[in-house]
Amino acid sequence: MKKLLLTLCLPLGFGCSQMLTGMNSETTQKNQNNSVQLANGERAVAAPMTDNQVYQSGLGQHTNYSKSSTPSRKNINHYVRGIMQSMVENLQYVNEKTPLAVSSFVFLDDDYNDASLLGNQIAESFMHELHSFGIPVIDFKTTDYMRVTPSGDFVFSRDYLELNQDQNFNYVLAGTLVSHQGGVLVNARIIGLASKAVVGTAQGFIPQSVVDALNSSYSTDGIMLKQASK
Repeated sequence: MKKLLLTLCLPLGFGCSQMLTGMNSETTQKNQNNSVQLANGERAVAAPMTDNQVYQSGLGQHTNYSKSSTPSRKNINHYVRGIMQSMVENLQYVNEKTPLAVSSFVFLDDDYNDASLLGNQIAESFMHELHSFGIPVIDFKTTDYMRVTPSGDFVFSRDYLELNQDQNFNYVLAGTLVSHQGGVLVNARIIGLASKAVVGTAQGFIPQSVVDALNSSYSTDGIMLKQASK
């Protein structure tokens, strides 16, 4: 009986030995293949890094969340630029050799001697756009001196007695404003001072949200004292 059991176990032991030998050979072959690949310049897969290592290495990326950038709001300068482009298309007699001045824009149904913050800012924006187009601009509010005070140093003035009476410009850019539902209509034109002839015109529209954003920050007890529109 014992001889029979030994006879049966011998083939089984031999088979298991062959299987283990085959597995070891396969593992050895894989290791040899990996060594050959590394020798050929291929990169091995590194062990996973911790979260701190990922962020410190600058490789951390949030794939499940992306912060959307806040859209920039268009200001008055954007709309004045569009009006200026329309005016250049039909502009006559004004070029890089004809100095030009810019006056405050006034509301059509109001006193022409009273300009708002909106009208003054539109004039300032047009001064920049004219200069960008290569048209010489005369800033007639500039005095012949620097006025130094405890509050600051000033070269601009709205007192006509402080300004030079002889100004070197023959054309002026002026315009009117009209309050409209949802915003303000802008009527701009360039006029010859001597002939009173209109040599360029343009119209545009500024949304009310942009006008409201121009409100002065000066306030008392939460009440705005200066408004961009009337």
